[in-house]
Amino acid sequence: MHWLIHWLDPLIFGTLGTMGFIVLWLSLERWLYFRSTDPDRFDSPEAARIETTRNLTLIASLAANAPYVGLLGTVLAIMLTFWQIGEAGNLSTQAIMLGLAMALKATAAGILVAIPGTLLYNVLLRKAEVIQLQVQARAQN
Repeated sequence: MHWLIHWLDPLIFGTLGTMGFIVLWLSLERWLYFRSTDPDRFDSPEAARIETTRNLTLIASLAANAPYVGLLGTVLAIMLTFWQIGEAGNLSTQAIMLGLAMALKATAAGILVAIPGTLLYNVLLRKAEVIQLQVQARAQN
């Protein structure tokens, strides 16, 4: 348990930071791709669908799972708080509340990754749909 005390925050926040970085990186890549994409370059609506939705599933998956990673960090931190209190024999309200308050920061960090990730995914998905509809309209004419 002692190793977990020292490594829990770096593991959880490192994971969430990596997830957030990947979401931002892929979102920027997709945004730049959409800005430079001409719907006339696609041969078919299916080709447009394949190309425009690239990496969107990964963005959505990371954004959807960030709160769970944060929640895992919170649950483990609460377990560590109770373990430390039990080991020290210190059943003070202050020790419990301080430990619980610090444990919740992981959930907050997970939510901070999830909200912008979900917003970016929705914006990018809409841009992909618009391009797909433009290709489909052109194919019908």
